[in-house]
Amino acid sequence: MDFYYSQIDITQWTQVGEGGNGKTYINQSQPDLILKVNNDRLSTFEAVKHEYEVSKAVEGLGLPVPRMHEIVRVGEAYATISQLIKNKRSLSRICHDEPERTEEMAMLLCEKGKELFATPCNTDFFQSRKEQALWAIDHATFVCKKKRKVIRSFVEAIPENTHCLHGDFQTGNLIQADGCNYWIDLDRFAYGDPMFDIGHLYQVCEVYSRMKRVQDIFHMTLGQFHVFWDAFAKAYTGKEDHSAFDKQAGKFACLDIIVRTYFVPPTFIERLFFGFYVRKLFKKFFEG
Repeated sequence: MDFYYSQIDITQWTQVGEGGNGKTYINQSQPDLILKVNNDRLSTFEAVKHEYEVSKAVEGLGLPVPRMHEIVRVGEAYATISQLIKNKRSLSRICHDEPERTEEMAMLLCEKGKELFATPCNTDFFQSRKEQALWAIDHATFVCKKKRKVIRSFVEAIPENTHCLHGDFQTGNLIQADGCNYWIDLDRFAYGDPMFDIGHLYQVCEVYSRMKRVQDIFHMTLGQFHVFWDAFAKAYTGKEDHSAFDKQAGKFACLDIIVRTYFVPPTFIERLFFGFYVRKLFKKFFEG
């Protein structure tokens, strides 16, 4: 099987980006392409093939995404080569470079998010986030049975929805270039209630944003994350007071931590980490 995948000499490529899931590289001899190498657990053939096929399927829905070209090898790892969007900046980078535009970028993510959430999904190819969540609840050993029962009841009451979800809906995964916007990092694309995506954004902006590593990855300060969420919530709800929206987003943020186990089995340290935040969010949003 490896015979069919080109071997890439990484020393000929220059790193230009790094996110929570991996690194990106460019090569001057191939100026229209970008190489993405995932972190170890996401660089298996199965994971990279899934990412490749998902990107192709999302493009087929008519959504703006960089065109995927091929799967390659980098050492023992698998990686992808896709269209390089030149002069691109993520919303995170724009917020960093031009902090006065943070609220503007939040409203843009809201606008593009609503367009995404209104797009009918290919339910033959993509999976239901609700079904993924129910599976994850049953397998989340870092959550006690009592909390799992409450969260399961919450998920079972979520309305059925067959419209698109990004799966990693946050400031780093919408990029701009020459007046156009593109979605990237699509490997957790699914269909379901928009609050699944919004809960993830809340988690990034209002929970994980206190971590220095998260601030470094997103190129944003803690204050900017808070400003971003406030502007997003106001734009999404059309209300100055979005406290009720925040509470619902907080419940989905708690659920989002659990859903992660559907994609990547957590390590022992991660189970401790996830368990701590589930307890914290559960107390605030389910019991508070």
